[in-house]
Amino acid sequence: MSEKKTGLLEGFKAFLTRGNVIDLAVAVVIGAAFTNVVNAIVKGVINPVVGAFGTQDLEKYTSCLRGPCEVDPETGMTDGIEILWGSVLSAALSFLITGAVVYFLLVRPMAKYLAKRAAAQAAKEGVQETLEVSELEVLKEIRDALVAQRGQA
Repeated sequence: MSEKKTGLLEGFKAFLTRGNVIDLAVAVVIGAAFTNVVNAIVKGVINPVVGAFGTQDLEKYTSCLRGPCEVDPETGMTDGIEILWGSVLSAALSFLITGAVVYFLLVRPMAKYLAKRAAAQAAKEGVQETLEVSELEVLKEIRDALVAQRGQA
């Protein structure tokens, strides 16, 4: 029984210490922190820009599908069917800003770095291959010289 528990604990430890699990955890934490930055940009920059053309709060952009869409002061309920397309617009802008920042600040620089690293590795392998070919040529010349010396003797 203790061997089975040890095996389970070892397996769990191996699972947690795998690189991709830790990378995922870091990504989730950074993503959660980054959400606050994006929300601040949308509320502090995007909404005022949109506010120059209308209301500063995108959440206030609504359309009434049916009925007068008036709020009853007694119940706080809205009469009619209200479509909150401002909320959708705000969420879409947040998504686009997040995607742009992630692409331009993380994905693109990392791709450039990896491409430079791969090019350097390929160049290093090319030099190594050239050295191996050169060594082979030198060894062939030595062999030929030795064969020629034996032939003379």
